[in-house]
Order: sequence, then C-alpha cells, then structure tokens
Amino acid sequence: MSNIKEKSSTDTLKKRLKVPHVYVILLTVVAICAILTYIVPAGQYEMMESASGRTVVNPDSFQYIENTPVGLMDFLKAVPDGMVETASIIFFIFMVGGAFAVVEATGAIEAGIGKITMKMRGKERTIIPIIVIVFSLGGAVFGMAEETLPFIPIMVTLAIALGFDSLTGIGMVLAGAGAGFAGAFMNPFTVGVAQGIAELPLFSGMGYRIVGYVTMVTLVTVFLYRYAGRVKANPQLSSMYEVDINRDDVLDLDSLKELTTSRKLVLMTVVGTICLLIFGVINYGWYIQEIAALFMGMAIVAALAGRLGFNGFAENLLNGFANLAGGALVVGFARAILVVLTKGHILDTILYSSSNLLLQLPSAVSAVGMYVFQCLLNFIVPSGSGQAAVSIPILAPLSDLVGVTRQTAVLAYQFGDGISNIFTPTSGYFMAGLALAKIPWQKWARWILPLILLQYLTAGILVFIAHSINYGPF
Repeated sequence: MSNIKEKSSTDTLKKRLKVPHVYVILLTVVAICAILTYIVPAGQYEMMESASGRTVVNPDSFQYIENTPVGLMDFLKAVPDGMVETASIIFFIFMVGGAFAVVEATGAIEAGIGKITMKMRGKERTIIPIIVIVFSLGGAVFGMAEETLPFIPIMVTLAIALGFDSLTGIGMVLAGAGAGFAGAFMNPFTVGVAQGIAELPLFSGMGYRIVGYVTMVTLVTVFLYRYAGRVKANPQLSSMYEVDINRDDVLDLDSLKELTTSRKLVLMTVVGTICLLIFGVINYGWYIQEIAALFMGMAIVAALAGRLGFNGFAENLLNGFANLAGGALVVGFARAILVVLTKGHILDTILYSSSNLLLQLPSAVSAVGMYVFQCLLNFIVPSGSGQAAVSIPILAPLSDLVGVTRQTAVLAYQFGDGISNIFTPTSGYFMAGLALAKIPWQKWARWILPLILLQYLTAGILVFIAHSINYGPF
C-alpha cells in the first residue's frame, strides 16, 4: 500500500516539475521583453560603413530617443512578424524534411545504414570521434551551421541502429559542428568578420585558436563517447528511449531490406547531393534558397530511381512536411524576441549599458566580462556575423580603454557566439535540427546542459589565459 502511495506522490511531483513546452517558454520571454520596453529607456546607435565595406554600428553615436513601448497588438504580431522574417529558414526545414521522407520511403537509407551497422558490430563507438571531427572541421573552417541539417536524419538513424539513441546521433552532428564553430580557427563568418571590424590581420592568432578548437572538440568527443557507451549497455537510460523504439525509421537488423540496384542509385543521389552542397557552399556561397532547391531536386530524382511514382513522391513529401510542422514553426516564435527588442528600441540600450559597465571593471575582469556579455547577447542575436556587426564596433575600442587586447575581445566574441548555438531556442538552425531529429527541446536541454556548462567554463578560462599572455598582435 505504501509503495502505491509513494508511486502516486512521485507521479504528482513529476507533473508539477514538468518543463513547459518550448512555445510557452518562448512566448514568456517575448512577453518579458515587451514589458521591458516600458521600463528600459529607448536608444539607438547609428550605422556606418566600415573600411571593408560592411555595415556596422558607430560606437560613438548612441543616443536616447523617445520611448516606443510594445503594446498588446505589437506583442501578438511579434510571432507572425518573426515567421515572415525567418520564412526562408522555416521553408528550408520543410524542404529538407520532406526530401528525406521521400528518400526514406524508397528503403535505400535503411538498406545502406543496415550494411554499415553489420560491419561496425563490436566497434560501434569508434565511429563517434570520426564523425565529430569531420563536422567540427566544417564548423571551424567554413562556419557549418544550416548545412548540418541534411545530415541529421541519417545520423539519427545510424546511431539508433548501432545501439545508441537519437541524442547521440544528432549530438555527433550539432555538437560536433558547434565545437568547431565555437573554437573556429578560420571561420570567415565569425572570426573573419570580427577581425575585419576590429582591424586585426585576417585569421591572426591562429595558433591559440587551434588550441581552443582542439579543447572544444575533445570535450564533445569524450562527452558523447561516454554517454553512448552507457546507453549501449542500458538503452533505457536514454530519455528518448520510448520515442526511439516507436520511430518509423528504426532498423530491424533481423530483417534488413536488400540493397538493390535502384536503392544504390538512390544512395548515390543522396551522396551526390551532399557533394554538390559542399561544392556550392564553398565555391558559390550557396545558402538556404539554393540548398532547399538542391534537396527538392534530390527528392525528385530519388523518387524516380526508387520507383515511388509521382503520387508516391507527393504523398511522402507531404508526410515529411507534416511531421516537421511543429518544429519548423518554432523558429518564428524564437525570432519574435528580436522583433520585440528591435521594435521597442531597447537592444541598443542594452549594448550601451553593458559597455559602460565593462568600463568600470579591472582589465582581467573586463576580458571575462566581455565574454559573459557575448554569451548573453547570443541568446537574442544568434547570428554570428550579425552579433559581430553590433558588438565588435563597441567592444574593440572599449578593449583599448580597459587594457584588453583586441584579439582577446574577438576571442571572447567567438566563444560567446558559438557555444549556446546548440542550446538556446532562439537559434533557428538548431531548432530546425531538433525538428528533423524529432527531439523535444526540453529533453535535449536537460541532456546537453552539463556539456554546455563545461564548455562555458573552459572558454572562460581560455579567455582569461589569452588576456594574461597579452594575446595579440594587439
């Protein structure tokens, strides 16, 4: 009888401690930001064109302006406005998800991953560091972020087939690329832009950045390797266990589909598409629109090669769209935060007040303070180049005044911008990745938080050391 009471009280406690839905969390943050527009004075910086031709903030131009508080109607319009501003990302998620639903319907991915799984028996975990390093190099060298999305459904299916879980699968991709992005040694979209604005030699200080890169990648690899081993030994330890065993794309290793000629053609189409994606991104600067078009083409060719027929193509494409609707639309909810801060003209005020606070601190504390500031700023301005454009013009001259090298200020920006990209629900591509993997943000957040906190602490130490060694050239 007492056991029944204990179980009942435990269930009641779990219900009370239930994490709110991500839509509720984001709407709450939007509401708080709307209230702040009535409290925080409105202000703005003027924009100017830098020597390199980029549009950046003029650090000496801040002025307070008449308050523009966000009313009820503007608050309610923030989400629709956010949907409009992020429409390309939202439809990109639909396109990638729909395309892979078509590919999965051919049975090619199941047959191909089945072959890999059989060959990896007994040495499954050795694939983790390989995949993490590959994706981390993508993040470190050319800022791989949205480009990770097509790989997520494949890696989730592979991880589950190898005896791990969907968290391991998406972790190899997102955490791997994220480690490279945070510890980037030559990412043109973060390091390149920030150094250009700070008037530093392009990609200078690479030696120390490589140390940061290796450190971040090592943390991710060890975290995933240990976790995957525990889940392999006891699958029920995974918070995604119930979801994973009920997935449509789980492989039954006792009845694998045959890798027929048509399925080989489908797999060749997928591999060819990914090669084209990498080639187009590096050589022609392809972004969301071009990549979405590429995957639409992949879906059409895969349907023909896999003999799905025209109706089969359309039906599976639509199923893929439907399965991702909730996750795709969360991107618009996240963007609503920035919409409210911008409409209320308090984002620049927050920047100005933060920079004034840093002026009052000792130089060693200021260096770490810049890092903390960038970490917080990334929750509301998740774009790497966008964050550089609004913060580096302020922090670069500020670093001269407080005795911190500009190179250290750029490093603080780099770490602050990169780490939370795979944690904050305001990060569009990250939320898109969770949607593709069918993983709720709440489960991901609880799982990844220890790694994120460790990365934050490690990066803070690296910034402090950079200041101590007068990391330069200046």
